[in-house]
Amino acid sequence: GRVVNFKNTIIIMTSNLGSHIIQETFERVPPRAVEEAADHAKQQVMELLKQTVRPEFLNRVDEIIMFHPLLKSNIKAIIRIQLQALQQLVQKNGIQLQFSDYLYDFLAEHGFDMQFGARPLKRLIQKEIVNALSKKILSGAIDKAHPVLVDVFDNIVVFRNADEQA
Repeated sequence: GRVVNFKNTIIIMTSNLGSHIIQETFERVPPRAVEEAADHAKQQVMELLKQTVRPEFLNRVDEIIMFHPLLKSNIKAIIRIQLQALQQLVQKNGIQLQFSDYLYDFLAEHGFDMQFGARPLKRLIQKEIVNALSKKILSGAIDKAHPVLVDVFDNIVVFRNADEQA
């Protein structure tokens, strides 16, 4: 074998140990009690970790960090970041996008899943906005001379010139 020096190395290990505890705790917690619930969940998960992992190994780990699951309040910030990135991407092709408040609400409602985090949101944005917008651009239905408003009508994402009436 070879000798390896881990002197300046950070090793990140992840586990789903106790994920059921975290999920059950945060599913029913009101937004004002998140910190207290997080502390309680962390105690339970750390206890489970001590029961599952040998103490000799745990003693060699410098720090254990437990991440909080995404809450509905975090989702709109993630939506904003994702849509801004999309705006910048299509702006390179001369297309200006605007997003309605209804779209943010629609994405937050249909793209949030406490168990899976932001992945369903990313897939929803890809399917409902990016793919549909790409088809409209390729078909010539998008007028680059006018901003395009991405909106929701009857639970369907729609694209229209921002100066058109709803």
